[in-house]
Amino acid sequence: MTIKTTNNPMICDPESGICEIPEQKISDQKNIMNTGSTPLKVLYFTDPICSSCWGIEPQLRKLKLAYGDIIEIEYHMGGLLPDWSYNSGGISKPSDVAHHWDEVSMYYNMPIDGDVWLEDPLDSSYPPSIAFKAAQLQNENKAINMLRVMREMVFLKKMNIAKVEVIIEAATKAGLDINRFGADLNGIAKDEFSKDLALARSMHVRGFPTIFFNDMEGNTEMVYGYKAFNAYEEAITKLVPAAAKRDYPKDWKNLFQTYNTLTTREFAELSALTSEDADKKLNILLEAGSIWRYNAKNGALWISKP
Repeated sequence: MTIKTTNNPMICDPESGICEIPEQKISDQKNIMNTGSTPLKVLYFTDPICSSCWGIEPQLRKLKLAYGDIIEIEYHMGGLLPDWSYNSGGISKPSDVAHHWDEVSMYYNMPIDGDVWLEDPLDSSYPPSIAFKAAQLQNENKAINMLRVMREMVFLKKMNIAKVEVIIEAATKAGLDINRFGADLNGIAKDEFSKDLALARSMHVRGFPTIFFNDMEGNTEMVYGYKAFNAYEEAITKLVPAAAKRDYPKDWKNLFQTYNTLTTREFAELSALTSEDADKKLNILLEAGSIWRYNAKNGALWISKP
């Protein structure tokens, strides 16, 4: 598959694994002091509709399981799509994105349905980004869960996550206090999102995903764009040579207790199986009534039963 590389933020080049914002450069000078309680502080710049960010969900989930005791991850929104007031790289309207998303779905082996851009397109990625910041004000873990819910909505279920009613549905599923969430969504969360954008600019972040690993002495390693899991391990061991990977339980029950939804590729990555073996195992579990399956256009989402 060949996809033309452009500087259009809605064209996420699968070969580089980057959803890139035009006219910014990543600086070689980065010095972010880690003041947290773990050896490594991780700054993750992302966007709810970044297809490359959806593509690294398996690696990110594995990172948390294997190195969660030595890393602390901070999520920051980057502002991929302010609006449609530009025309570059062959993308000038939402419908132009549909085929591209279907292509990157096959490249990352993650289910993505580009038809959302034909049926119920988003005007901007700012509303779901602000929604994430509103959730963060309540609870970090619930905010991360909400971000996952929103990504499943837009990438698999063709739901417009820029709409208030869809955002509220995602917040409800994440277990947030909806009254407080609504107040923050229309108030302080906008300021928090502006802070994220300012931080991204100050660190010269020009695309997503961008992940900075920072140690206690201010040394930094960056993983930019879609990368295999070993790239994250290399960044960690450069900063903490003695870092040991945690041998987490890889059986299906423990994995689904930790993450109540998994794509086939996520299950394969976390359980150390091939994609073929993972698919066979998941279908056996489905036939046994142990899990559910949501069929999307370009793949399945497997869901734990309560």
